[in-house]
Amino acid sequence: MNENETATPALPGPGKVVSVNLSEKKTVRKTRGEEGTLVFDRGFAGDAHAGDWHRQVSLLAQESIDSMVAKGLDVAAGDFAENITTEGIDLLAMPIGTTFRVGEEAVLEVSQIGKVCHTKCAIYYQAGDCVMPREGIFAVVREPGDVRAGDAITVLALGDGTCDRKE
Repeated sequence: MNENETATPALPGPGKVVSVNLSEKKTVRKTRGEEGTLVFDRGFAGDAHAGDWHRQVSLLAQESIDSMVAKGLDVAAGDFAENITTEGIDLLAMPIGTTFRVGEEAVLEVSQIGKVCHTKCAIYYQAGDCVMPREGIFAVVREPGDVRAGDAITVLALGDGTCDRKE
């Protein structure tokens, strides 16, 4: 590489979907499942968090859940209200605006990293900590499709820190 060239950052992943987690109501743990259908610019069909906003889909790494289990909590995929539990991909290495394919059809774009936890959840009160506000990410649906446990997660392009879908 000469002095005028810059190194292209390596893309995170690939990873895989551990589970698809949905709920009909907000503020509850999601039910762990094997599949779901992403609807363009909405989120998962039948999920309470789907809608016309920037946090249509939430993702959390199994590795983050495992860190809470190591602290003595009895938690599993879906207990942090994440829609997609992932494995093998560094979610926090994907800046806002990153696009990634999930399965054969669906494409998501990272819209937010972490979140402000306005009210402490049951997990926080049990452990004195919760990983979702620090280690979870949120995305908008750019291309719809079915998502299943075991599907590959492949980063298409790293973002530039912006997403046109705002709060």
